[in-house]
Amino acid sequence: MALETKLAEDIRSAAKQAGLEVTSAEAASGFNGIPTAKFTLALAGDPAKTETLELSEDFDASDARLSAELSKYLRENAKRLRNPRPDCYVTLGGLPVSFRSWQWPFHLSTSGADTYIVHGDAFLEDGHTAADAQLRAKVSASMTVTFADIVPAAEQPFAEAFIYNAVRKIMDQGQIELVKSGNRQPVPVTTRYYSSKQGKFVFNDTTHDQRQDYLAAKVFWLSGVLGDGRPVWLLDPRDAQYLNTTVEELKNNVDAIAKDGLIHLQQDTEFAVATDALMGLRLTYEEELAEALAFTKPTFNEDMRGGHTNM
Repeated sequence: MALETKLAEDIRSAAKQAGLEVTSAEAASGFNGIPTAKFTLALAGDPAKTETLELSEDFDASDARLSAELSKYLRENAKRLRNPRPDCYVTLGGLPVSFRSWQWPFHLSTSGADTYIVHGDAFLEDGHTAADAQLRAKVSASMTVTFADIVPAAEQPFAEAFIYNAVRKIMDQGQIELVKSGNRQPVPVTTRYYSSKQGKFVFNDTTHDQRQDYLAAKVFWLSGVLGDGRPVWLLDPRDAQYLNTTVEELKNNVDAIAKDGLIHLQQDTEFAVATDALMGLRLTYEEELAEALAFTKPTFNEDMRGGHTNM
């Protein structure tokens, strides 16, 4: 049965303004039976492109403290949905990964710890492994109740970006393992990822060259390998946060690799496809993937190195 509540009405209105359509809205339940409202959002004019938004049942989307950030989240997702695989990202180390089945919103830890938890999966997307054989990490991402004070709400629109970036950062550090099966692995989001002085999350300090390499790898994997040559969005604020830069600087990096002949910019210049020159580097990118994957493999004391947990 379609959900007809003030929250549903507010989400429909905000989605429409962002270029999205709510194709379904229903009452649901999150982890431990938390009452939620679950929405399927589709790109206006392309109903095949969808994403799921799940909020606490009592979330107030009209609250002035939250509505602006919610609108920004929806606008960004409208652009992200134009990607061939909106669920896919790339790590600095060279791993193409997808994020799936996240159980929003956060829930308080069942272990009694003063911690908010959200569960989800990250899959390795190499473009040729069968779906039932893909390597993945079952993730238990956490933040302390005290740390949560800097987040407007412990809900998907306000945390999805920094949670995904924290997972990517942990992968870069080799502290999470991609396996065929296994227990949940912890990804703690702590103050080390947040600069109170700057008032923002900080995951990686990157150089101009590193950002160019990252963007080229993103186009190679998400357009050339996983996207059948279709355009990908290169000015994603999530990447700017992950790389500790600005969208404006990302644009400079994009222009540089376009001049190098590695990508072909689309008419709006925010999206690009891989050129033959970039796809000719397949062996290099596959070697980087293999090295990054090997770096995540435990070499001693597997339980400690893999950080396995049953949270």
